[in-house]
Amino acid sequence: MRVSADVGRRAIRLASETVNMAVLATVMALFAFGCYAIWDSNQVYHEAAAVRYEDYKPAGAAGIGSFEGLQALNPEVVGWLTVYGTHIDYPVARSDDNMKYINTDATGKRSLSGSLFLDSRDSRDLADFASIIYGHHMDRQTMFGEITQFADKGYFDARRYGTLYFGGRQHGLEFFAFVDADAYDDTVYRFKITGRAERQAYLDTLTARAVNLRADVRVGPDDRIVLLSTCSSGATNGRGILVGRITDTVHDDAFQTDTADRDTIPAIGAPPGAAARIPHWAGAAALVVLTGTAIITVNKRRRISTKTPAATRPLGR
Repeated sequence: MRVSADVGRRAIRLASETVNMAVLATVMALFAFGCYAIWDSNQVYHEAAAVRYEDYKPAGAAGIGSFEGLQALNPEVVGWLTVYGTHIDYPVARSDDNMKYINTDATGKRSLSGSLFLDSRDSRDLADFASIIYGHHMDRQTMFGEITQFADKGYFDARRYGTLYFGGRQHGLEFFAFVDADAYDDTVYRFKITGRAERQAYLDTLTARAVNLRADVRVGPDDRIVLLSTCSSGATNGRGILVGRITDTVHDDAFQTDTADRDTIPAIGAPPGAAARIPHWAGAAALVVLTGTAIITVNKRRRISTKTPAATRPLGR
Protein backbone atom coordinates (compact mmCIF):
# COMPACT_ATOMS: atom_id res chain seq x y z
CA MET A 1 0.00 0.00 0.00
CA ARG A 2 2.84 2.35 0.92
CA VAL A 3 4.49 1.81 -2.48
CA SER A 4 1.30 2.66 -4.32
CA ALA A 5 0.78 5.71 -2.08
CA ASP A 6 4.34 6.92 -2.80
CA VAL A 7 3.79 6.43 -6.51
CA GLY A 8 0.54 8.38 -6.26
CA ARG A 9 2.25 11.25 -4.41
CA ARG A 10 5.07 11.35 -6.97
CA ALA A 11 2.53 11.43 -9.79
CA ILE A 12 0.66 14.29 -8.08
CA ARG A 13 3.91 16.22 -7.53
CA LEU A 14 4.93 15.69 -11.15
CA ALA A 15 1.53 16.82 -12.39
CA SER A 16 1.65 19.84 -10.06
CA GLU A 17 5.13 20.82 -11.25
CA THR A 18 4.09 20.40 -14.88
CA VAL A 19 1.03 22.61 -14.36
CA ASN A 20 3.10 25.23 -12.52
CA MET A 21 5.73 25.33 -15.24
CA ALA A 22 3.03 25.60 -17.90
CA VAL A 23 1.39 28.47 -16.00
CA LEU A 24 4.76 30.20 -15.56
CA ALA A 25 5.60 29.78 -19.25
CA THR A 26 2.19 31.18 -20.20
CA VAL A 27 2.55 34.16 -17.86
CA MET A 28 6.04 34.90 -19.18
CA ALA A 29 4.85 34.63 -22.78
CA LEU A 30 1.93 36.98 -22.10
CA PHE A 31 4.17 39.52 -20.42
CA ALA A 32 6.74 39.27 -23.18
CA PHE A 33 3.98 39.97 -25.71
CA GLY A 34 2.72 42.84 -23.56
CA CYS A 35 6.20 44.34 -23.35
CA TYR A 36 6.58 44.12 -27.11
CA ALA A 37 3.15 45.68 -27.69
CA ILE A 38 3.98 48.59 -25.37
CA TRP A 39 7.40 49.07 -27.00
CA ASP A 40 5.91 48.92 -30.50
CA SER A 41 3.17 51.40 -29.65
CA ASN A 42 5.67 53.78 -28.06
CA GLN A 43 7.84 53.54 -31.16
CA VAL A 44 4.91 54.60 -33.36
CA TYR A 45 4.18 57.63 -31.21
CA HIS A 46 7.82 58.64 -30.89
CA GLU A 47 8.13 58.46 -34.67
CA ALA A 48 5.09 60.74 -34.89
CA ALA A 49 6.33 63.30 -32.32
CA ALA A 50 7.01 66.79 -33.65
CA VAL A 51 10.30 66.91 -31.73
CA ARG A 52 11.77 64.51 -34.30
CA TYR A 53 11.72 67.25 -36.90
CA GLU A 54 12.57 70.35 -34.88
CA ASP A 55 16.11 70.56 -36.31
CA TYR A 56 14.61 70.89 -39.79
CA LYS A 57 12.21 73.70 -38.96
CA PRO A 58 12.72 76.68 -41.31
CA ALA A 59 15.08 79.11 -39.59
CA GLY A 60 18.59 80.42 -40.07
CA ALA A 61 21.12 79.46 -42.71
CA ALA A 62 20.75 76.48 -45.04
CA GLY A 63 22.46 73.28 -43.99
CA ILE A 64 21.94 69.59 -43.44
CA GLY A 65 20.10 70.33 -40.17
CA SER A 66 17.70 72.75 -41.84
CA PHE A 67 14.58 72.83 -43.95
CA GLU A 68 16.76 72.73 -47.05
CA GLY A 69 18.53 69.72 -45.56
CA LEU A 70 15.18 67.99 -45.15
CA GLN A 71 14.28 68.77 -48.76
CA ALA A 72 17.62 67.30 -49.79
CA LEU A 73 16.60 64.07 -48.02
CA ASN A 74 13.12 64.19 -49.50
CA PRO A 75 12.42 66.61 -52.39
CA GLU A 76 8.68 66.02 -51.97
CA VAL A 77 8.64 68.14 -48.80
CA VAL A 78 6.91 71.40 -49.80
CA GLY A 79 6.29 73.31 -46.59
CA TRP A 80 6.00 73.47 -42.84
CA LEU A 81 2.83 73.82 -40.77
CA THR A 82 2.56 75.18 -37.24
CA VAL A 83 -0.69 75.63 -35.31
CA TYR A 84 -0.21 77.81 -32.24
CA GLY A 85 -1.36 76.34 -28.96
CA THR A 86 -0.98 72.73 -30.17
CA HIS A 87 1.82 70.25 -30.88
CA ILE A 88 1.18 70.54 -34.62
CA ASP A 89 4.60 71.66 -35.86
CA TYR A 90 5.51 69.48 -38.83
CA PRO A 91 6.86 69.45 -42.36
CA VAL A 92 4.32 68.97 -45.15
CA ALA A 93 4.99 66.65 -48.08
CA ARG A 94 3.25 66.17 -51.41
CA SER A 95 3.25 63.21 -53.80
CA ASP A 96 1.38 62.37 -56.95
CA ASP A 97 -0.08 59.45 -54.95
CA ASN A 98 -2.20 60.42 -51.95
CA MET A 99 -1.60 57.00 -50.38
CA LYS A 100 2.17 57.40 -50.11
CA TYR A 101 2.40 59.60 -47.02
CA ILE A 102 -0.18 57.65 -45.10
CA ASN A 103 2.69 55.32 -44.11
CA THR A 104 5.79 57.31 -45.10
CA ASP A 105 7.39 59.98 -42.93
CA ALA A 106 8.71 63.34 -44.08
CA THR A 107 12.24 61.98 -44.53
CA GLY A 108 10.93 59.37 -46.98
CA LYS A 109 11.18 56.41 -44.61
CA ARG A 110 8.36 53.95 -43.98
CA SER A 111 6.42 54.85 -40.85
CA LEU A 112 3.00 53.86 -39.55
CA SER A 113 2.43 57.43 -38.36
CA GLY A 114 2.96 58.77 -41.87
CA SER A 115 3.35 62.50 -42.47
CA LEU A 116 1.28 65.59 -43.01
CA PHE A 117 0.70 65.83 -46.76
CA LEU A 118 -0.85 68.11 -49.31
CA ASP A 119 -3.49 66.60 -51.58
CA SER A 120 -2.00 65.45 -54.89
CA ARG A 121 -4.64 67.49 -56.77
CA ASP A 122 -3.41 70.72 -55.18
CA SER A 123 -0.54 72.80 -56.55
CA ARG A 124 2.83 72.06 -55.00
CA ASP A 125 3.41 75.79 -54.42
CA LEU A 126 0.06 76.17 -52.60
CA ALA A 127 -1.06 78.72 -55.18
CA ASP A 128 -4.62 77.36 -55.32
CA PHE A 129 -7.55 79.18 -53.76
CA ALA A 130 -8.11 76.23 -51.41
CA SER A 131 -5.45 73.67 -50.47
CA ILE A 132 -6.08 70.58 -48.33
CA ILE A 133 -3.52 69.11 -45.93
CA TYR A 134 -4.16 65.69 -44.39
CA GLY A 135 -2.75 64.04 -41.28
CA HIS A 136 -3.48 61.00 -39.12
CA HIS A 137 -5.71 61.52 -36.11
CA MET A 138 -3.42 60.17 -33.37
CA ASP A 139 -3.46 60.19 -29.58
CA ARG A 140 -0.83 61.72 -27.31
CA GLN A 141 -0.81 65.09 -29.10
CA THR A 142 0.85 63.83 -32.27
CA MET A 143 0.19 64.52 -35.95
CA PHE A 144 -3.37 65.89 -36.38
CA GLY A 145 -4.66 64.41 -33.14
CA GLU A 146 -5.52 67.86 -31.77
CA ILE A 147 -7.47 69.08 -34.80
CA THR A 148 -10.79 67.66 -33.62
CA GLN A 149 -10.42 69.53 -30.33
CA PHE A 150 -11.28 72.66 -32.30
CA ALA A 151 -14.87 71.39 -32.24
CA ASP A 152 -14.90 72.72 -28.68
CA LYS A 153 -15.76 76.42 -28.80
CA GLY A 154 -13.45 77.40 -25.97
CA TYR A 155 -10.52 75.58 -27.56
CA PHE A 156 -11.32 77.09 -30.94
CA ASP A 157 -11.69 80.63 -29.58
CA ALA A 158 -8.34 80.44 -27.77
CA ARG A 159 -6.34 79.30 -30.82
CA ARG A 160 -6.61 81.75 -33.68
CA TYR A 161 -3.23 81.72 -35.41
CA GLY A 162 -0.52 79.58 -36.91
CA THR A 163 2.07 79.67 -39.69
CA LEU A 164 2.60 77.95 -43.02
CA TYR A 165 6.04 78.05 -44.58
CA PHE A 166 6.21 77.60 -48.34
CA GLY A 167 7.79 79.26 -51.35
CA GLY A 168 10.88 80.15 -49.33
CA ARG A 169 9.13 82.33 -46.75
CA GLN A 170 6.85 82.23 -43.76
CA HIS A 171 3.14 83.00 -44.08
CA GLY A 172 0.58 83.57 -41.39
CA LEU A 173 -2.54 81.48 -40.81
CA GLU A 174 -5.74 82.82 -39.29
CA PHE A 175 -8.22 80.05 -38.47
CA PHE A 176 -11.81 81.07 -39.02
CA ALA A 177 -13.87 77.85 -39.09
CA PHE A 178 -14.05 74.29 -37.88
CA VAL A 179 -16.15 71.98 -40.05
CA ASP A 180 -17.50 68.47 -39.56
CA ALA A 181 -17.77 66.66 -42.89
CA ASP A 182 -17.95 63.30 -44.56
CA ALA A 183 -14.84 62.04 -46.33
CA TYR A 184 -16.82 61.66 -49.56
CA ASP A 185 -18.52 65.06 -49.44
CA ASP A 186 -17.39 66.72 -52.68
CA THR A 187 -18.99 70.01 -51.71
CA VAL A 188 -16.22 70.32 -49.09
CA TYR A 189 -13.41 68.32 -50.66
CA ARG A 190 -13.17 70.34 -53.86
CA PHE A 191 -10.16 71.24 -55.97
CA LYS A 192 -9.14 73.83 -58.56
CA ILE A 193 -11.93 76.21 -57.63
CA THR A 194 -11.86 79.03 -60.16
CA GLY A 195 -13.85 82.23 -60.66
CA ARG A 196 -14.90 84.67 -57.96
CA ALA A 197 -18.50 83.44 -57.84
CA GLU A 198 -17.44 79.80 -57.46
CA ARG A 199 -14.95 80.69 -54.76
CA GLN A 200 -17.50 82.72 -52.84
CA ALA A 201 -20.03 79.88 -53.10
CA TYR A 202 -17.42 77.50 -51.67
CA LEU A 203 -16.72 79.86 -48.77
CA ASP A 204 -20.45 80.10 -48.13
CA THR A 205 -20.64 76.30 -48.00
CA LEU A 206 -17.83 76.09 -45.46
CA THR A 207 -19.27 78.78 -43.20
CA ALA A 208 -22.75 77.22 -43.40
CA ARG A 209 -21.31 73.84 -42.38
CA ALA A 210 -19.10 75.26 -39.63
CA VAL A 211 -19.44 73.92 -36.10
CA ASN A 212 -17.40 76.90 -34.89
CA LEU A 213 -16.96 80.14 -36.81
CA ARG A 214 -14.95 83.32 -36.23
CA ALA A 215 -17.33 85.92 -37.60
CA ASP A 216 -14.83 88.78 -37.32
CA VAL A 217 -12.48 87.20 -39.91
CA ARG A 218 -13.36 88.49 -43.37
CA VAL A 219 -12.48 85.93 -46.02
CA GLY A 220 -13.21 86.61 -49.67
CA PRO A 221 -12.64 85.09 -53.11
CA ASP A 222 -9.32 86.90 -53.47
CA ASP A 223 -7.86 85.20 -50.41
CA ARG A 224 -6.19 81.80 -50.21
CA ILE A 225 -7.29 79.26 -47.64
CA VAL A 226 -6.02 75.95 -46.29
CA LEU A 227 -8.05 73.06 -44.88
CA LEU A 228 -6.43 70.82 -42.24
CA SER A 229 -8.29 67.51 -42.45
CA THR A 230 -8.22 64.45 -40.20
CA CYS A 231 -10.46 61.56 -39.19
CA SER A 232 -12.99 62.05 -36.42
CA SER A 233 -14.56 59.49 -34.12
CA GLY A 234 -18.10 60.71 -34.65
CA ALA A 235 -18.81 58.63 -37.77
CA THR A 236 -17.18 55.96 -39.91
CA ASN A 237 -16.25 58.42 -42.64
CA GLY A 238 -16.31 61.47 -40.39
CA ARG A 239 -13.71 64.17 -40.86
CA GLY A 240 -12.78 67.17 -38.75
CA ILE A 241 -11.49 70.15 -40.74
CA LEU A 242 -9.82 73.29 -39.41
CA VAL A 243 -9.98 76.06 -42.01
CA GLY A 244 -7.57 78.98 -42.08
CA ARG A 245 -6.83 81.99 -44.24
CA ILE A 246 -3.27 82.39 -45.52
CA THR A 247 -1.96 85.88 -44.73
CA ASP A 248 1.19 87.93 -45.18
CA THR A 249 1.09 88.89 -41.51
CA VAL A 250 2.80 86.43 -39.17
CA HIS A 251 1.55 86.78 -35.61
CA ASP A 252 3.63 85.93 -32.56
CA ASP A 253 2.96 82.63 -30.84
CA ALA A 254 1.35 83.53 -27.51
CA PHE A 255 1.48 79.86 -26.47
CA GLN A 256 5.25 79.44 -26.61
CA THR A 257 6.43 77.52 -23.55
CA ASP A 258 9.45 75.53 -22.59
CA THR A 259 10.28 73.25 -25.55
CA ALA A 260 10.98 70.26 -23.31
CA ASP A 261 7.52 70.48 -21.77
CA ARG A 262 5.79 71.02 -25.09
CA ASP A 263 7.46 68.17 -26.91
CA THR A 264 7.50 65.50 -24.21
CA ILE A 265 5.41 62.53 -25.30
CA PRO A 266 4.23 60.57 -22.23
CA ALA A 267 4.54 56.81 -22.25
CA ILE A 268 1.31 54.82 -22.63
CA GLY A 269 -0.28 54.21 -19.26
CA ALA A 270 2.52 55.96 -17.37
CA PRO A 271 1.60 56.29 -13.67
CA PRO A 272 2.13 59.64 -11.93
CA GLY A 273 5.24 60.50 -9.98
CA ALA A 274 8.59 58.75 -9.94
CA ALA A 275 7.08 55.50 -11.22
CA ALA A 276 6.50 57.21 -14.57
CA ARG A 277 10.25 57.21 -15.12
CA ILE A 278 10.53 53.42 -14.80
CA PRO A 279 10.70 51.77 -18.27
CA HIS A 280 7.67 49.60 -19.01
CA TRP A 281 9.86 46.64 -19.93
CA ALA A 282 11.60 46.80 -16.55
CA GLY A 283 8.31 46.82 -14.66
CA ALA A 284 6.95 43.93 -16.72
CA ALA A 285 10.16 41.92 -16.28
CA ALA A 286 10.06 42.47 -12.52
CA LEU A 287 6.46 41.29 -12.44
CA VAL A 288 7.39 38.15 -14.39
CA VAL A 289 10.23 37.39 -11.94
CA LEU A 290 7.96 37.93 -8.93
CA THR A 291 5.24 35.76 -10.44
CA GLY A 292 7.72 32.99 -11.27
CA THR A 293 9.27 33.17 -7.79
CA ALA A 294 5.84 32.94 -6.18
CA ILE A 295 4.91 29.89 -8.25
CA ILE A 296 8.22 28.13 -7.51
CA THR A 297 7.93 28.92 -3.77
CA VAL A 298 4.38 27.60 -3.57
CA ASN A 299 5.47 24.50 -5.49
CA LYS A 300 8.35 23.83 -3.06
CA ARG A 301 6.13 24.24 -0.03
CA ARG A 302 3.60 21.87 -1.53
CA ARG A 303 6.31 19.27 -2.15
CA ILE A 304 7.59 19.58 1.43
CA SER A 305 4.11 19.25 2.88
CA THR A 306 3.55 15.99 0.96
CA LYS A 307 6.65 14.32 2.46
CA THR A 308 6.40 12.44 5.77
CA PRO A 309 9.32 13.43 8.07
CA ALA A 310 11.65 10.48 8.83
CA ALA A 311 11.33 10.92 12.63
CA THR A 312 7.60 10.27 12.52
CA ARG A 313 7.70 7.10 10.42
CA PRO A 314 6.77 3.94 12.32
CA LEU A 315 9.76 1.64 12.85
CA GLY A 316 9.97 -1.46 10.70
CA ARG A 317 7.87 -0.07 7.92
